[in-house]
Amino acid sequence: MERDGVERLLSEAGADSRRLRHALTLLCDARWWTLADLVRETATSRRTIEALLRELRLERRDDTFRVPLTHVPDYQDLIALAPPPEDPVAHLLPHYTHELDRLKDLVARAPRARHVLDHVSATPETVLRRALLLGARFWLPGTRLLCVGDHDLTSLAVKLVHPETDVTVVDIDERILAYIDDQRLGVRTRWADLRLGLPASARDHDLALTDPPYTPEGTGLFVARAAEAVKDDGRILLAYGASERTPMLAFKVQQALADLNLAYEAIYPDFNRYFGAEAIGSAADLYILRPTTKTRPAVTSRLSRQTTAIYTQGPQAVESSQSALSAPVEALQGFDPELLVGDWPKELTTPRARLSTWLSKPYAAAPDRVAVALPPGLEAALPRLLLATRASHVRVVGSGLPSLPDVLSTVYKLSAAGGVLDAVRLPQPDGEAASVLRRILDNGHAKLANTWREALIAVARAQGATLTKNEARTLIGEAAPWAEGLTPLEAPLHRLSSLPEAVTETVTALTRTT
Repeated sequence: MERDGVERLLSEAGADSRRLRHALTLLCDARWWTLADLVRETATSRRTIEALLRELRLERRDDTFRVPLTHVPDYQDLIALAPPPEDPVAHLLPHYTHELDRLKDLVARAPRARHVLDHVSATPETVLRRALLLGARFWLPGTRLLCVGDHDLTSLAVKLVHPETDVTVVDIDERILAYIDDQRLGVRTRWADLRLGLPASARDHDLALTDPPYTPEGTGLFVARAAEAVKDDGRILLAYGASERTPMLAFKVQQALADLNLAYEAIYPDFNRYFGAEAIGSAADLYILRPTTKTRPAVTSRLSRQTTAIYTQGPQAVESSQSALSAPVEALQGFDPELLVGDWPKELTTPRARLSTWLSKPYAAAPDRVAVALPPGLEAALPRLLLATRASHVRVVGSGLPSLPDVLSTVYKLSAAGGVLDAVRLPQPDGEAASVLRRILDNGHAKLANTWREALIAVARAQGATLTKNEARTLIGEAAPWAEGLTPLEAPLHRLSSLPEAVTETVTALTRTT
């Protein structure tokens, strides 16, 4: 009898049989369910739900199933009569139907998930509920919120519900940054590979929210960067989920959080729901964490030991056996670099710098020839690695080097062959707009708008005119309102690609007014 198998599963699960009883209740309520929907609704792993389904007599219709109404009485005394714990913001959802409809459209049109970045999309209802919980727990007018990665588009949900919130997103995925900017909701976007550093303009926030890769390494890194980004009295909201079958994995992640000396203010079980991630029940808890006086030293220590392997898939997977570069020494023949950037064989005696150091601040010396080792999985950093120096010749060694944006042709003559990219710096260009653009790109670590402003003032001076800082700032604000506060290294590629046109616009406007 099917009931015997069900009773055995419930007995084995003990107190945790509440999950199975919830699933059984749903299957007995006459609705048709897909496996994915049942997993997500009950926040129970696919393996656990499949074990229950094998013990039930089901009727099927296409890819859906349910317990036949004639057999519901067989399980009546086994089902969970009480609903799961109440969602803390469920009572608010009926007041935001318009915003939910907008989010459903935004999520549906968003760039596809990238598995090598461990992307799994949260449901539109989840990102709306995140925004509502933020507003229910914190005072958001004027509050600075940083989304540390935002494939889920939580930033857009917050701006739809709480437009007075100051929201910034840092992400490695150029597609996500461009998509968020295209919505014109006032979200600031910054490019960052968190393995290599946090943008300087992404600090001093009140709140940070992150839904990181669910490895201990990935969660530890993203939360450490979030802790870097918030003030001493800030808060960090973390979405993290593990299967009910793998408590040791959850322990390892929580141990990584404990190592950062963060206080737990709240944990909302199964708050986040996803399209996919069925191994963890398509669900994740929402943590609210608070820094302590011991957090910053712990973050510094954690980041000093940072490795780049933080994902579950691809070349930067935790389990990946790929080494850095094959035969990098041969790629240096005939080049004779004055500085090595990245991981190179220890026997080389040339001075060297880490990739993260190279991107975070200008190098103290002024090397003429620089060699950069770019490991698999960090290719998105290539344009920034080239903008981080004024060396006359940069050689990048790596596999699968990506194509570069046209704007870099303002700075370099580029040639690539056999996993080696040579970037030879071009002489200073003729023409006012070209010289302004080149000055901006030659100062990768400087505030973009500041360099632009000084370059415009220099152009006006050469024309025998006077341009004040405020006047220059106004011209820049009209042509590129996004430019304030970020450096070229932090700017998303679509912003860098729009620079030539915007610079030309400011120079043309300057000529008309002088």
